[in-house]
Amino acid sequence: MTELKLAAAARTEFGKGAARRIRRAHQIPAVIYGHGAEPLHIALPGHETMLALKHANALLTITIDGKDHLAIAKDVQRDAVRNVIEHVDLLTVKKGEKIAVTVAVHVVGESAPGTIHVVDAAQGLHVTAEATHIPEAIEVSVEGLEAGTTLRAADLALPAGVELAGDPEEPVVSVSVPQATGDEEATEAEEPAAAAEAAEEA
Repeated sequence: MTELKLAAAARTEFGKGAARRIRRAHQIPAVIYGHGAEPLHIALPGHETMLALKHANALLTITIDGKDHLAIAKDVQRDAVRNVIEHVDLLTVKKGEKIAVTVAVHVVGESAPGTIHVVDAAQGLHVTAEATHIPEAIEVSVEGLEAGTTLRAADLALPAGVELAGDPEEPVVSVSVPQATGDEEATEAEEPAAAAEAAEEA
C-alpha cells in the first residue's frame, strides 16, 4: 500500500468562517480521531493532501507539533461543483491492528469469446485488513469464464491477512453475452429478407 507523509498545523479556530480562511490559505480543514483520544482539529497542506488522497486507503503519516500520527482518510467532503476537497475525517491507526475498509476490484484476463464482464461490486469490496497492509485492489480473474458465470465475494482469493467483511454471497463480477440494440436486431432481421429478394431476382 501507499504510505505518504503530511505536515499539519493544529487549529484553534472553528466554524464556517475559520474554514473559509483556511481554504483561502490553500489548506484543508481536517479532524483526526480514534483510539479514545480527543479529536485533533488540524489544517492540512492543500496540494499535497489532494495528491495523497488520489491513492485509495493511503496510509498517512501526519506530523503535528513534531509528533507523528498514523491515519487513513475515512471521509472526504468535496465541493460538488468545483470538486475540491473541503474537509477530511482521519482515523488514527496502529501497526498490527485490523480495520474495515473498502477496496477496489481489479479485473484481469479475458472471458470466453463473445462474452463481456460486468463488475457488480463497482463501489469496491468490504474487507478487514491490517492498517499498514491494506491492498490497493483485489484482483479478480475472469480468464475463460463462460456466459452466465457470476463470481461472488466468497469465491475470491484474498491477499494474505485480508478477510471478507461484507456479504459472502454478494455478486462481484458477472459474465454475459452482450445484448443487441434495437437497430442491430432490425438489421439482423432485414438481412435474410434481402438475401431472399436477391435470390428471387436472380
